[in-house]
Amino acid sequence: MAAYITRRLAAILPTLFLVLIIVFFLIRLIPGDPAAVMLGPDASPEDIERLRHLMGLDQPLMVQFGRYLLRVFRGDFGMSIAFHMPVTKLILQRLETSFLLALCSAVVVFCLGVPPGILAAVKRNTLIDQFLLMFALLGASIPSFWLGLMLMLAFAVKIPLFPTSGFSSVFQTGNLANFRYLVLPSLTLGFVNSALVARLTRSSMLEVLQEDYVRVARSKGVRESRVILKHALRNAAIPIVTVFSFTFAGLMSSAVVTESVFALPGVGRLVVESVLRRDYPTIQGLMIMIAFLYLIINLITDITYAFIDPRIRYD
Repeated sequence: MAAYITRRLAAILPTLFLVLIIVFFLIRLIPGDPAAVMLGPDASPEDIERLRHLMGLDQPLMVQFGRYLLRVFRGDFGMSIAFHMPVTKLILQRLETSFLLALCSAVVVFCLGVPPGILAAVKRNTLIDQFLLMFALLGASIPSFWLGLMLMLAFAVKIPLFPTSGFSSVFQTGNLANFRYLVLPSLTLGFVNSALVARLTRSSMLEVLQEDYVRVARSKGVRESRVILKHALRNAAIPIVTVFSFTFAGLMSSAVVTESVFALPGVGRLVVESVLRRDYPTIQGLMIMIAFLYLIINLITDITYAFIDPRIRYD
């Protein structure tokens, strides 16, 4: 296992380098000039060209890439063009909100996805199964922005239980009450993303429940709860863990709509703001961070497989 983990960690660096190359050159195909965006529509061509020179944007692409690569090797992702601060510091400021939002949403996804999926499989072709399938279909069909607005109207305006927008840092203030800012966004993201987990859990459990070892366990008089939770769920867990882990990564990196509806200062909003402002250093730093996140989660998921299924061995 240790050798496998070492090989996977070693493979992360060339993968990130490839991502860096692709992102660096592709974002420069986006129409628009960062200098023109910063100075506004009333700027003269001379002012724009002067700013481009100060930012190094008038240099050949390979020269810009070489300079950027040297800075990255020193751990410096440059200065944000739009926010006028180091990219690393800017991302770290936004990362707390997205991480806590993804964590809380993942709890909601698990609670609304896994137990209902198991129950739907056990109660196959009953009214309970049909109701849970309809519930999952509803979650997959409702737009997240509409659900967020409805939750805000119900539990922030009509019944003022939670705040409508913003977020105060939990780590900096130490105030756990700030989690109340994440309740409605977490319910919004969690409900929308739980549909896939619920349907996959149901289908995986249905497949396992038809296996011979489940029939043998039942014929021996093993309690039904033990058959479901120990024998069936453990063998059905691998596809569930897979989709759940990448759902968590997606919650962190692509919660743009929810963060916009609730005005949360997260990574998703930062991606949109950076693209609109042609903030090349920030976009590059964000894409590398997101790629690193997916690679680490993929590694953790593969390691988890070995703990779930003893037959899986990594040499």
